[in-house]
Amino acid sequence: MQGSTVDPSQAELNSYVPPEAVDAHEEHPDLRVWGLLTFLLSESLMFGGFFAAYLLLRGAAEAWPPEGTEVELLLPTINTIILVSSSFVIHYGDTAIKKDDVKGMRKWYLATALMGAVFLAGQAYEYATLGYGLSTNIFANCFYLMTGFHGLHVFVGILLILGVLWRSRRPGHYSSHKHTGIEMAEIYWHFVDIIWIVLFSLLYILTLF
Repeated sequence: MQGSTVDPSQAELNSYVPPEAVDAHEEHPDLRVWGLLTFLLSESLMFGGFFAAYLLLRGAAEAWPPEGTEVELLLPTINTIILVSSSFVIHYGDTAIKKDDVKGMRKWYLATALMGAVFLAGQAYEYATLGYGLSTNIFANCFYLMTGFHGLHVFVGILLILGVLWRSRRPGHYSSHKHTGIEMAEIYWHFVDIIWIVLFSLLYILTLF
């Protein structure tokens, strides 16, 4: 029995996807994004538990923070400015890829990763110079637990951004019609920034008043 042959032109026609079909597909929500949002919701509940426990402990204490565990405001304020500014920087990268500007996206995402690394370095320096540790008292325990857990999320965010940069080496991997990975990294980074704003308000601003 002779094998059947397929007309190349017919095979090409069968595999052709009209541009309007691609655009229509892009209009539908990506389930991967919904998966990320569900994960971030669970993380929000975890941080919410930390915040609630901290406020309860603060309300029950006669003095807060206990003597010997004062907080400094200058370095954390600088760190906060850096991290919050990075949310605007990463958004520029998302805007760039939607214009098919891959080089622009790489520039802004690399800048965001560097700003995140500077934030972590500042936090490490703060830990080294505070003069008290995790087990000093209940305030110190809450302080290190919450800021450390948040720092872990910043580190994961940097890894996600570096993953985007690594994958962008392949021509055509990201474009104005294909940028889900970039958007997911941006959403995660915004989440990290929002959590830090709440932490900064609780641990630093409210502690001084």
